[in-house]
This record gives sequence, C-alpha cells and structure tokens, in this order.
Amino acid sequence: MSVSIGTPFTDTAKKVLLCGSGELGKEVVIELQRYGVEVIALDAYADAPAMQVADRSHIVSMLDAEELRRVIKLEKPDIVVPEVEAIATDVLAEFEQAKACTIIPTARATQLTMNREGIRRLAAEELGLKTSPFAFAETEVEFERAVQTIGMPCVVKPIMSSSGKGQSTIQSDEDISRAWAYAQEGGRAGKGKVIVEGFVAFDYEITQLTVRHSGGTSFCDPIGHVQVSGDYRESWQPQPMSEKARGKALRYSQSITDALGGWGVFGVELFIIGDEVLFSEVSPRPHDTGMVTMISQDLSQFALHARAILGLPIPQIRQVGPSASHVILVEGDSTGVSFGNLNNALGAPDTQLRLFGKPGVAGQRRMGVALGRGDSIIDARDKASRVSAAVTVSM
Repeated sequence: MSVSIGTPFTDTAKKVLLCGSGELGKEVVIELQRYGVEVIALDAYADAPAMQVADRSHIVSMLDAEELRRVIKLEKPDIVVPEVEAIATDVLAEFEQAKACTIIPTARATQLTMNREGIRRLAAEELGLKTSPFAFAETEVEFERAVQTIGMPCVVKPIMSSSGKGQSTIQSDEDISRAWAYAQEGGRAGKGKVIVEGFVAFDYEITQLTVRHSGGTSFCDPIGHVQVSGDYRESWQPQPMSEKARGKALRYSQSITDALGGWGVFGVELFIIGDEVLFSEVSPRPHDTGMVTMISQDLSQFALHARAILGLPIPQIRQVGPSASHVILVEGDSTGVSFGNLNNALGAPDTQLRLFGKPGVAGQRRMGVALGRGDSIIDARDKASRVSAAVTVSM
C-alpha cells in the first residue's frame, strides 16, 4: 500500500481531527506533525495541552452530538482520532458509515470502549476471556444486590469514567452507600450505571501495548504499573513475567484487539496471578502508563500510533533498557502553576521530564511526568522518582 501526505493548509493536506487534547494527545500531535499532517484539536476547555501544539483548535463538549457533528463537517478531516472515551460515538459512526472519514480505530471500537459494560461483555461473554466476577447496576437497590452477589471486598466504578474518578473499594456494609454516591459523582456523563467487580488478589498488573497496523499486529514489552484509587502513579518497562503468563497476555491482547479492529495503539490492561491472566480493560488509544515508552523504546507509543493510523510501516520495536516513569502530581487551586529546581531534577544521566502545560489545577491533577532509564527496573524507578520529587511547584 502506498501512502502519500500532502502539504498543510492546502488542498493536498492530510487532516487529522483529535477528539480530546490532554497530555497523551499532545504527544500524538507532535508525532503527526513530524510527517507534515495538519492537526485540529478539540476539548471542552481552552489551552489544553494538545491545543498548544496543534495547527488550530475548537472548544467543544464532545458529548454534544450537534456540536461534534458541526465541527467535523466544518473541518472535513481525513482521520478522526479519539483521545478520550467521552465522545458522542454515534456521530462518529455516522461519518464512518458515510465514508466521509476514517475513525481510529473504528467507530464500533469507540462505542464499545466508551463504557465498561460494552467491553467487559465483549471480552467475557463473546471472546471467553477470563475476568474478575462482575455485575452491573443502574439503581441503588440493584447496586446493593450486586454487592451482596459479588461479595466483599469488591471494587465499584462508573461504567464511564477515567483516571480513577468515581472508583472505590467496598470493605464492609458501611461503605456501600458512600461508594454508590461517589460513583454517581464520578461518571463522565453524570449519574448512571456502575460495575461491581470482585476484588482480585493479583500479583501485579500490566499494560500490554498492542499496535494494529497495515502489516499486522505488533507488541511492546509489558509495562508494570502502580495505581492509586484507579489513577496511574508509576510505570516501568519491561515487567518481568513467566513465559506462560507472557504468552497468555499476548493471546488475550490479540483476541480483544482483533475483535475491535482498525489501526492504532491499544492499551490492554491485564491482571497477572502466577501464570494466569485476567482481562481488566482496554483503551483504543495510547495509554497513560505507556508514557514510559518515551524513554524506554526507540519508537514511543505515540510515534507508533502516528505511524499506524497513517498506514505507515511498523518496524521491529526496540526496547533500549530498563525504564520507568513517575507522575508529577499537583494539589491546589491555581491558574498560574510554576515548576522549579529543574536543573537539579535533570542532573542525573538518562533522565527526562515532560511538563504538560495544563492551564490550571483545581484539586489534584497530573501536571507532568518524570522519566528514567537505568541498569535495572529498581534503578530506573529510583531515578524517575528522584526527578519527580526534585521538581518544586509554586502557585
């Protein structure tokens, strides 16, 4: 297949519309523009990270079907790339069906992964992948019944949320009412259905980055990570695994991404218990834990995503050494955050830093990530942690 890319701002331009403009989208935009792609970024607030590097942007709620439809008709993109789950996916399906543009990876994939119910039913009921016990509930009465059926401890999540919003663990009867209220507050589309999952005493969890492209399917080395209340704090690559567990992880990832179809990077989240693998979730886009690939691989997940969606070849992915990432988490209320002590933070060899440029913080927000490469995973994690801790924040 021959791929051609024209000149930005002319009739020959290859145009990509990015739905969601966070830190992951920012890196995708940078990689797309290396190929001369014209990029338009969307988000619900001004000056989001990807907007700062895109050719132009629109402030729009992507859950507003009419507004999303209006922007797509206005811009006439060749490719639409969702960076978040909260999108009016029926609109994407309309444009895909009309063959007006390519939806990454597919409109069906965006619809299924927009909520945890669609993807969990696909994995467990259609593909037969092992998962933790689960039940869905739409009302508080159904929720209480689901908790008793699944048993305690159990984990509660809105079917539409990210970064741990609305997620909590129920340890006893006293937690049930609080968990329901918190889940209703944390959903991306407001109140609604939740998933109740049996607590899994896993040995570790991984993200298996899987790349579907014109030449087939490629896999990155497994990424281990630490989450707090469902939100990523640290990641490292490669995560040591037994050969059996590694083989099963690849088969699970191939199965779920083949079912979703299309091209691009998928972040498949899996629980590992000895040699056993349980499916957790999948994101049809680069994954926050995959930010480690900016230092661990010759081609980051963002470079791989750009290549895949443009129909360009994916060579053998080269892992360049034990590497880790550690987030820079800021808590407070400010539209004027400053970062200091950067000379000291970046004084060690094989360390890097990404400051996302988010316009403000209200509460707790991920504002950057520290990266380190070392002789071992322990060494790399220590480097990344030291860089993150050395960065000072003023507001």
